[in-house]
Amino acid sequence: MSASPAASPDDRAADDRAADDRAADDRAADDRVSDDRAALPSDAEVVIVGGGVMGTSAAFHLAEAGVADVVVVEKGELGCGSSGKPIGGVRAQFSDPLNIELGSRSLRAWRDFPRRPGADIRLDSVGYLFLLDTDRQAADFENAVRVQRAHGLPSRMIGPHEARRLCPYVATDGLTAAAYSPEDGHARPALAVRGYARAAAEAGVVFATRTAVTGIEVAGGRVAAVRTDRARVACRTVVCAAGAWSAQVGDMAGVVLPVRPVRRQLAFTAPLVPPVPRIPFTIDFASSAYFHNSDDGLLVGLADPDEAEGFDTTWTPGWLELFRAAVRRRAPAVAGMAMTGGGWAGLYEVTPDHNALIGRAGSPDGFVYATGFSGHGFLQAPAVGELVRDLCLGRTPFLDVTPLSADRFAAGAGGTRREAHVV
Repeated sequence: MSASPAASPDDRAADDRAADDRAADDRAADDRVSDDRAALPSDAEVVIVGGGVMGTSAAFHLAEAGVADVVVVEKGELGCGSSGKPIGGVRAQFSDPLNIELGSRSLRAWRDFPRRPGADIRLDSVGYLFLLDTDRQAADFENAVRVQRAHGLPSRMIGPHEARRLCPYVATDGLTAAAYSPEDGHARPALAVRGYARAAAEAGVVFATRTAVTGIEVAGGRVAAVRTDRARVACRTVVCAAGAWSAQVGDMAGVVLPVRPVRRQLAFTAPLVPPVPRIPFTIDFASSAYFHNSDDGLLVGLADPDEAEGFDTTWTPGWLELFRAAVRRRAPAVAGMAMTGGGWAGLYEVTPDHNALIGRAGSPDGFVYATGFSGHGFLQAPAVGELVRDLCLGRTPFLDVTPLSADRFAAGAGGTRREAHVV
């Protein structure tokens, strides 16, 4: 077989120029995203409140659909709220069909993220492993697995010994069964926020960081403008993607969004020797303790059932003892691992039934919301970005989101089926 011809000097020069052009484009896009004092336009088609993964996903999908006059307003830096400190899980292994569909569609988008919008989010499809202690838990997950498989997911119930084979840290004493979905996994949310934002900025979306929303103007029964601490932006549509702060944003427009903030904490082990085996995202369902690979150690977490609602994001070292006590029975080796000096604390945006709020308000017209994801916002962000795009443009979305309307909590409405697989 003949050797390929060497590239000519002209070819190499052309390649270098193309690489330089791509780098310049990347720097320009980064400048547009990070220039927090860029002039705000006096009007826009859509103003998105919140610069986390949900707001940037919505911005990307709107820009991709040709809506270039979009402004994203964020009081801090992009991803500084709940998106900046989540556990990074991506899954479709839910009990509720709506969540299964949102998770499944988003998984496909996360796998395609290097192409569209074009960024590496360090997706690791190691699977999700729920560890179950009782016959009741096993029966509930068996029912959910049947629903998941009806939606095309490869999830399955497995025995204690297979669970330990998948995750060597698992102690099988008292373990009844486990539920495993091999296509789930985890990724890096900050990289996803950046990827969406850069692509949206390249398409003309304006990002106003360090800019606080101070009010929403309504005229003639519809949204008219968003007021910020810098300027007023007239608009036809406002998207509330403000996470744990969404109730306050809704109040500005007279829309009730029953979202409450609850602190969630996590920590990281010190580098482990020998290296950590590649394991699924592993969850002890009874205690909510979880862990998964992270660089040269593990990320570990626990939902404290006694955590009071509020906006406090102080990481408390005492929380680590709660985690150790909870995980000691099911994964004693993890309980004994040394941890780094500190951890993270972020906010879940929780609704009464642990299902999201997605919809378009009946009044005022032009108010769209995507919030209340109860810990599932990052993993559902690609699909929800599509839904927000269609709600803004008056299109029929791929999924009927009527059951996720905030109106379900009105007097006598009763809410939707409660999501059972909450971490």
